[in-house]
Amino acid sequence: MAPRGAVRLSLNKPSYAVCVVGVETLVAVHSDVPEGAETFGVSGSSGVEVFTVRGPSRVTKPAGKARWPLEGDTEVVVSVDTVSKDLDDLQVTVSYFGPREGRALGHSVLYLTGVDVSLDVDTRRTGKARKSRSDKKTWHWGPEGHGAILLVNCDKESPRSTEPDLRHSQLTSLDDLQDMSPMVLSCGGPDDVFRRHKLVLQVSAPDSQRLRVFCARGGTGLAHYQMVLGPARLSYAVDRQPGEREIAFHVEGLSFPDAHFQGLVSLSVSLVDTGALSEVDLFTDTVVFRVAPWIMTPNTQPPLELYVCSVMDSHGSNEKFLDDMAYLAMKANCKLIVCPRVENRNDRWIQDEMEFGYIEAPHKSFPVVFDSPRNRGLRDFPYKKILGPDFGYVTREVQFAGSSSLDSFGNLDVSPPVTVGGREYPLGRVLIGGSFPKSSGRRMARVVQDFLRAQRVQAPVELYSDWLSVGHVDEFLSFVPTSDRKGFRLLLASPSACLKLFQEKKEEGHGEAAQFEGLKHKAKRTINELLEDRHLRKDSLHVQKCIDWNREVLKRELGLAESDIVDIPQLFFLKGAYAEAFFPDMVNMVVLGKYLGIPKPYGPLIQGRCCLEERVRALLEPLGLRCVFIDDFLSYHKLLGEIHCGTNVRRRPFGFKWWHVAP
Repeated sequence: MAPRGAVRLSLNKPSYAVCVVGVETLVAVHSDVPEGAETFGVSGSSGVEVFTVRGPSRVTKPAGKARWPLEGDTEVVVSVDTVSKDLDDLQVTVSYFGPREGRALGHSVLYLTGVDVSLDVDTRRTGKARKSRSDKKTWHWGPEGHGAILLVNCDKESPRSTEPDLRHSQLTSLDDLQDMSPMVLSCGGPDDVFRRHKLVLQVSAPDSQRLRVFCARGGTGLAHYQMVLGPARLSYAVDRQPGEREIAFHVEGLSFPDAHFQGLVSLSVSLVDTGALSEVDLFTDTVVFRVAPWIMTPNTQPPLELYVCSVMDSHGSNEKFLDDMAYLAMKANCKLIVCPRVENRNDRWIQDEMEFGYIEAPHKSFPVVFDSPRNRGLRDFPYKKILGPDFGYVTREVQFAGSSSLDSFGNLDVSPPVTVGGREYPLGRVLIGGSFPKSSGRRMARVVQDFLRAQRVQAPVELYSDWLSVGHVDEFLSFVPTSDRKGFRLLLASPSACLKLFQEKKEEGHGEAAQFEGLKHKAKRTINELLEDRHLRKDSLHVQKCIDWNREVLKRELGLAESDIVDIPQLFFLKGAYAEAFFPDMVNMVVLGKYLGIPKPYGPLIQGRCCLEERVRALLEPLGLRCVFIDDFLSYHKLLGEIHCGTNVRRRPFGFKWWHVAP
């Protein structure tokens, strides 16, 4: 019996086969054998490689003989190395012999037609689809890895559209092709072959929901591009034109990696023989893509745009704050973008509404805003005002009854690149706040956590932030860039450092210097009074224990030493079971390169200078930083937020390529 998938031979008439260049074809030399035959010989015309397989051996000529024994474990494999100019222009001849020397007992002739069928993508990550026969079915991480990358087409190229491009099954702009990954189908060979054979592009049902494939037939205008694979379309019989040797396709991603999607999708093309009673797949080529992850950028990346809201409500206008932000942006050489009241509906907490990141493939990169589930006054701003050409959008929704303050993105941060126990995190690690382990407190919504973990390149760390009234990690930590070898410091709010500073000032004879000096409508508190306030001391020391717990987690999970951490003086008080900042929370700052926009703490004045500001300057300015203290007391602090909560920064993407990560 002929091996499954092998070409059968006949002594009475020629056999015919179509072979894909570079792909081995099994020839069934036992399918029609003359009576008395014990050996055979095989030869091929120019352009055909013939070799015989016996067990583990694979050779082109018999050892010391001119013929092969007709034993059951002997197989013949042929391969063509060129595309045929005409039908049946390549030949293989098998001759059968008896036990004695003499003429052959019979001959079988096999005519071959060589065709070039190959589905190729950017497996080498150079930005272009290149032909390859090797390992297109797998995807590997690391600098020596390989495999194609797919961008989620989540921006909006056409100004006439109101939705991201991935919502459209038709192109709305030719520019949209730049957001898609190239894929090329090689289909060279005699035209007559493709009259009896067809090429079928296929995708599985699950993957069809995660990608689309477009192809232009008949021209290259916008109307000529049609979706050939995607949702509800699992296969496409390729429309090959006479003489056509390559067909270009464009592939777009529709879904980011998530809890039930690891990010890998595959496509295949099959050469199908339609001449038989039933169609037969002669050859299938498969390629795999990985969908590019959404990547956050830490404070150590240079700022590009500073976002802030203009508000006017019962708490007054923040016009002075906007002026201070304009000054800071100018010093940092980044663009200031003010969200007007008509767009923010007096929702000033722009950090809580969204987080900026980006996606990248070898051929293209663009920023993507992640819209939080909080959905307050700013809920429409990311979608209606930021989504646009080469600026993508993604969100994760939760039921309102299941959301909490911890779903806001002041509770989402990312560290600079770190190395932990020899393991590198070249894109840093995402930080989120939650409840104390094994407790039943507030946590970030599972759908958001699942999304962040599924991106894989910035392995998230969950911290304990539920001890705060608002519950955000930006209330007790921040990262700042430094000019030394380490490249950054972790800033932690520290009640102990503040109490120690006040004790020092008391011992120096400044016990009557007052906190909140210069603030109207706020009672002043002397250093002596603050140190004698047992409730404030008790509350602040409780908070210190919460921060110290996080300190140990951060040291362990980010590979930090004590010298990498700077303690920023700060007091807290408890309101019920939750903590709030006693004076403007200085770690809740905006970082624009070396310029830090820090909430003005209104600390005790000693020789005309705020001792809290002076201590922070002494801690940070030797590291190459510039501290700019900004009054946010009425506009933000009294509303349980600070400068970081009221600003947002889009930063330059990493130079490091995420596909070089080894997660």
